[in-house]
Amino acid sequence: MDGTTRKARAWLVGIAALCGVWLVQNGSATQLVPPQPSTAEAFASGPELPAGSPVAEPLHPSEPVRIRIPGVGVDAPMMRLGLGRDGSLDVPPAGNRNIAGWFKGGAPPGAKGTAIVAGHVDNAQGPSVFYALGSLKKGARVEIDRKDGRTAVFSVDAIEVYDNEDFPDQRVYGASAHASLRLITCGGGFSQQTGYLGNVVAYAHLTEVR
Repeated sequence: MDGTTRKARAWLVGIAALCGVWLVQNGSATQLVPPQPSTAEAFASGPELPAGSPVAEPLHPSEPVRIRIPGVGVDAPMMRLGLGRDGSLDVPPAGNRNIAGWFKGGAPPGAKGTAIVAGHVDNAQGPSVFYALGSLKKGARVEIDRKDGRTAVFSVDAIEVYDNEDFPDQRVYGASAHASLRLITCGGGFSQQTGYLGNVVAYAHLTEVR
C-alpha cells in the first residue's frame, strides 16, 4: 500500500466513526437503511471501462468546488480534506448534511489518476449527501465543477459494496492511466453497536469536459 492509499484508507477509518449515527439513535428498521447496490451494478470481473464508452483526455489539475449527481439528487459544495495530528485524514463537518470532501493528497477530479471523493451517509439529524449512493446505476452521470471554470463529467462504471475487513485498497485507490473517480460512503450491513459494517464505492471515468 503506497502513501496515498494509506492516507485515503485512514480517511475511511475516520468517516466510519461518524456513519450510522442516525440509525443508532432511531433503530435499524429496514425502511431507514440506505439503498445498497445490486450485483448487477458490479464489475463483471476486475475494474474496467465499459466497451465503447468514451474516454476524455485528462485535464490539468484544478481544485473541485461542487459535485452534482442528478440520478440521486446530489448537488453539494466540496471541501479539501487534509491530515489530522494523528496522521489520519480529516472528515467533512458532521453537522453539515450536504457537503462532500475531496482527498487533496491525491489527484483532483478530472486530472490524470484516481480522485477520491467521500461523503457521509447520515448524521444525527438524518440522511446526508451520499445517502442514496448505493442506488446509482451504471452509466449515471457525475458532474464536478472546478475552480478553472470547467466541469468534469464522469460516467459511472460500477457500484460495489465491501465489508470493512475485505476492503480492496488497490482496487479502489490504485493508479489509473486516465481520469478516474471514486465516490465512497458507508454501507453494507448495519450493527446497532458499531454502525455500518462496510463501504459503498462508485467507480467512474471522465467522459466529457464542459
